[in-house]
Amino acid sequence: MGTPEWMMEATTPFSSVLVANRGEIAVRVLRAVRESGLRGVAVYNDLDSNSMHLNFADEKIRLPGEDLASTYLSMDAILDAARASGADAIHPGYGFLSERSEFADRVIESGLVWIGPSADAIRTMGDKIRAREAMVDASVPVIPGKSIEVSGDEDPLPQLAVAAAEVGYPLLLKASAGGGGKGMRMVEEPKRLRTEYDAASREATAAFGDGTVYVERLLRRARHIEIQVFADRHGNVIHLNERDCSLQRRHQKVIEEAPSPAVNPRLRSLMGEAAVQAARAVDYVGAGTVEFLLSDKDVFYFLEMNTRLQVEHPVTELITGLDLVHMQLSVAAGLPLPIKQAEVGISGHAMEARLYAEDPSTGFLPSIGPIARFDTPNGPGIRVDTGIRTGDEVTTAFDPMLAKVIVHAPDRASAIRRLDQALSQIILHGVRSNIGFCREMLVSDSFSGPGVTTDHLDDMDPPSRPEEPIRGILSVIASAAERLGLQRAAVTSAPSIVDQHTGHSGDPFRTLSRNFP
Repeated sequence: MGTPEWMMEATTPFSSVLVANRGEIAVRVLRAVRESGLRGVAVYNDLDSNSMHLNFADEKIRLPGEDLASTYLSMDAILDAARASGADAIHPGYGFLSERSEFADRVIESGLVWIGPSADAIRTMGDKIRAREAMVDASVPVIPGKSIEVSGDEDPLPQLAVAAAEVGYPLLLKASAGGGGKGMRMVEEPKRLRTEYDAASREATAAFGDGTVYVERLLRRARHIEIQVFADRHGNVIHLNERDCSLQRRHQKVIEEAPSPAVNPRLRSLMGEAAVQAARAVDYVGAGTVEFLLSDKDVFYFLEMNTRLQVEHPVTELITGLDLVHMQLSVAAGLPLPIKQAEVGISGHAMEARLYAEDPSTGFLPSIGPIARFDTPNGPGIRVDTGIRTGDEVTTAFDPMLAKVIVHAPDRASAIRRLDQALSQIILHGVRSNIGFCREMLVSDSFSGPGVTTDHLDDMDPPSRPEEPIRGILSVIASAAERLGLQRAAVTSAPSIVDQHTGHSGDPFRTLSRNFP
């Protein structure tokens, strides 16, 4: 494989990229790598030997072991794989080692190209207390908060009480090194302060190896708005507009969209400029996301910066026409950004639903097992990013996300209808999923109207549990029929169980997929 033409002017050229990840993000990055004329290297462990992402690589390297700690989370194992494959660059994807500054350091020290920001930027933005201080220095508005310093066996309560009184109730206790809702506790009144602090610190220690917790004001009825930024090594920093990720469950995003229904052109410009300031403050290079909370008074505050590609990056790609992974590869090679701020536009509306193997009726517990059938939607304006296919198995070893269903349409109302229709086309047998839950959210008056705030789902009743006997019987029938290779015609000629129990008519296979996983 020769050097691609676009790499001829690179200051740090590379020809082979190891993707230190798995699942849909590994598929996404490996596709872009090969489209760019580069060689793609995939890694896997013993539980992942038949994983879909391996089909998109020129070479695959086994990571010895089964558990995450000794494979995907092992810096030594990843670097050994890079050496064995001859890769000269590493793309971390998201999750796993993507925001570990030590890993970025070690990749560069090994003489490899790191497709991401500097280790210093990762360190600063990965520590929420340091990130807040850096944003204050850069005149980026931050949520009122207070850090505390507890040493040894010192009782944290006196400092906590003072900090809480300054910040005001209700408040959030947040892990300094955390993310994704881990190490975070809401405190409504002083008497819960110690209990929630202890819980937040324990969870932070278990998840991140650092139990440091700080105090932050809780903003109710706020929107979660994030700005995609991109920077190169030549001093160019731009923003690619905003995404609205307000529909969340336990601080985990459910449906994302771009642009936000709550952001007008003036606010977009102000938030974009603040995000660019944030990136410049840490000499950022590559793709990053600056997250803000937007109050009901249209006042925004810095929340955190994710120093990697985001799960929801496709909605930005669809409204801007840019390929963010191609841009990551180009910037890592030392080339300037291919677009200037004035050239960044917004075309239509994009929306993404995260499809998980989980059961809403049991509090969204993971649903594990083999996937007897998984058919994804297609059609104009529909994109599906996935690392799962029929015959794969959902286990507790990895994240239960099955796919991201993304749509693009001329306007927000059309995007909602298109996404709802796309979700209705999915056929999934073998595990339960949140498809119905996502469709219910899409067509709700709150979401389809002005949009929702981050606490929207907190105010809703949990989904009602369907009749388990019917669900179980139909799921077994559908999966058994698929596995035995029975013809659809033979099934449709049988008496309609679906009609008797659900009132639905038509193709039993498709109806089963919509109502019974």
